[in-house]
Amino acid sequence: ATFGVALALCNYLETNTDVVDLKGKQVLELGSGTGLVSIVASLLGAQVTATDLPDVLSNLRYNLLRNTRGRSKYTPEVTALTWGPEVERTYPRSVYRYDYVLAADVVYHLDLEELLVTMKYFCCPGTTLIWANKVRLKTNLVFTEDFKNTFNTTLLAETGEVKIFKATCRETEEHLQHHPAG
Repeated sequence: ATFGVALALCNYLETNTDVVDLKGKQVLELGSGTGLVSIVASLLGAQVTATDLPDVLSNLRYNLLRNTRGRSKYTPEVTALTWGPEVERTYPRSVYRYDYVLAADVVYHLDLEELLVTMKYFCCPGTTLIWANKVRLKTNLVFTEDFKNTFNTTLLAETGEVKIFKATCRETEEHLQHHPAG
């Protein structure tokens, strides 16, 4: 099932380069798994950092290099990333900034609060988050609501049960929300 969501996102990225142009962009993928989305982003010309938990990294690295070697302008990087507040230690903002953060089907993990914290951390001004998800559980719906309340979101596409959202940070409006007009 996970694969279907990743495929839907890959298909979207390949066919909508006018909406999401990854060429020459710094791209971070959360929960890369087998690396499918990172491979496609890399082939589309992005400078990709694929991340996941330490135990899947060797397989991820193998897949990425095997499928992009000689075919991508930039060699994709693979790093361990555990979601949550500790992200700031591993990825200080002074060093890392991404144009795009990609996430496909990451909501089946149990640590959804940590996921949101992580998305929020990386999705600073100038960064666009693209999240593909298949709604299959109540927790997903709750997460989707939290996600929509956290970011400025747009539904980019809906293919079958998969929804692809684009999100940007809301920081610029935060001070307005506390003082409703009138």
